[in-house]
Amino acid sequence: MKAAALTIAAILAAAGAPALAAPQPGAAYDDRMVLQRGQPIVIEGSGVPGGEIMGTLGTERQTARADAGGLFRLTFAPRDASSEPLALTLTDSTGETVLRDLLVGEVWLCSGQSNMELPVARALNTANELRMAADPQMRLFKVPQFTAAAEQRVFGAPAGWQEATGASVETFSAACFYMGQRLRAELGVPVGLIHANWGGSAASAWMTPQAVAALYGEEATDLLQLYHRDPFAAAVAFAPRWYDWWRAGDRGKEPWTHSDRLAWQPIPQFSFWNEWEGTGLDTQPAANVWLRQSFTLTVEQAAAGDGRLAIGAIDDLDMTWVNGNPVGYTFGWGVERTYRVPAQYLRAGANEVLIAASNNWDTGGFFGGPERLHFTPAGGAPIPLGADWEYSVGALTDMPPRAPWDAIAGLGVMHNAMIAPLGPMRLAGVAWYQGEADIGQRDYDARLAQLFAGWRRQFGAQTRMLVVQLANYGTRVDRPGESGWADLREEQRQGVLADGNAALVTAIDIGEPSDIHPANKNVLGRRLALAAQGIALPQPGSAVASGGTIAVAIGGVEGSLRAYGGPYPLGVEFCGPTPESCRFVLARIDGSRLLIAEDGLPATRLRYLWADAPVANLFDARDLPVPGFELAIER
Repeated sequence: MKAAALTIAAILAAAGAPALAAPQPGAAYDDRMVLQRGQPIVIEGSGVPGGEIMGTLGTERQTARADAGGLFRLTFAPRDASSEPLALTLTDSTGETVLRDLLVGEVWLCSGQSNMELPVARALNTANELRMAADPQMRLFKVPQFTAAAEQRVFGAPAGWQEATGASVETFSAACFYMGQRLRAELGVPVGLIHANWGGSAASAWMTPQAVAALYGEEATDLLQLYHRDPFAAAVAFAPRWYDWWRAGDRGKEPWTHSDRLAWQPIPQFSFWNEWEGTGLDTQPAANVWLRQSFTLTVEQAAAGDGRLAIGAIDDLDMTWVNGNPVGYTFGWGVERTYRVPAQYLRAGANEVLIAASNNWDTGGFFGGPERLHFTPAGGAPIPLGADWEYSVGALTDMPPRAPWDAIAGLGVMHNAMIAPLGPMRLAGVAWYQGEADIGQRDYDARLAQLFAGWRRQFGAQTRMLVVQLANYGTRVDRPGESGWADLREEQRQGVLADGNAALVTAIDIGEPSDIHPANKNVLGRRLALAAQGIALPQPGSAVASGGTIAVAIGGVEGSLRAYGGPYPLGVEFCGPTPESCRFVLARIDGSRLLIAEDGLPATRLRYLWADAPVANLFDARDLPVPGFELAIER
């Protein structure tokens, strides 16, 4: 019914007639949804501007008046968990909309990058898990993947709540589903799960506008707002940063002003450049590659006005010029690019299209066929750009600067399109599994603080935050050393410590050194469910020196600690002030403590599992691991 009403409204609007559809709830409010127990039930939606909306939830009635933009908000009293289906009716002068089969229970948002996105179909024991997945009191909502430069009230594609079945669970977040499944079993209440994830995404992409302003400043937010109003103007404003980066890396050269300074060759075929055998790009596809083509305009076509340049999709990133003038910048391997080309950039005769295509990983270059590439003069028919492009491998191998509207590492672009449309619904909490994309970028704990603040502004101060500490991945080592993964894991831990309603859930023992997407989300989901209920997990407390021994207190331990596979925990280090001073030491288990004899060398810090892919063997009686950490030694 909700979808039907929206369709009618869209048809009326397209026909130029006034839209008289009944009031509509927000984009994530639909049949079969779960409402958060124990919290005010906040319903946002749209209706006739200035009109009065009456809402009925069960037998409770509330009224609200829509603002000048048609936005309204109704607040109903908190309810206990219930599996008895409720109906929500929204009524105004134009009619009514009814949502049916609403339950009350626990509602969790699961968000992050590919390890939270990884579906049940790719986790362990898939066939059996899907066979037993059906549960009419578990409801799933999968947010469509879109980005936006400004906060949206609707998703980029239709979305709705579904009961958990083998079919709906198969493509749903595995970590999220297994968390919800355990919560259903242990709490005995309905559970609603919201999947909002994007592989490769940076933490910055999920931040609210307030967080973006706080962390990245007015210049970044102004440029993002400019892109929202005028993508062409934003690309022109961003171009100087790109120019500075290229000049600094290629001794001041400017191929965009004189492309003939490059050595050009015909592309071997119109495809990803990974398939261009013998070019070097087939073996080293991470590169910046210049691509060139031209099109011809008549005097009339050149003078007709602004044109449109379609270059298909470029994997991963492009900066594009027409006749030496920047017209667009886009990151996104499957994103179609169409750029406005102002009339003053065009000329009668040959016009040059120049693309600097950048690939950081896997496939690079043209994504799709040449039929998607063309120039369209104002009021005219498209002029194909064809398949006979030229290429020149660039001198730089690092990635260019990224614009604030970047699809993967942009500022708030995923929040705007995927989180903001969820509206002010109340949640029990958020499970966050992200960080791989932020390796090497300091202050992750500050980014977590801003994420937490943004979620709580939207979903309520009660929202509990669960942070998954990154799994073990990468090269195994046999001696102490520095680790970007360990640095980020520690900043995740610090971000949780700084918050009064958050928990760290480590995956440091269930990763795969050779696979950044480990399949064991089944165990991770069960750990998340413990943390969701406020059950303490093993966490480091303090490292205190006394009488020649360092005692490390581990909190949240059930029973005694135990070391699997040998008498000692692996990966315990003493460190002095420099990286070179770190060395492995033997730690003896004493209940929930580790005791380490001092070795006579400087020791100001104690580290545990400080490597990209450490071997974890320290667990409590529940088989819950101690996370990686660094502690200052107290003397």
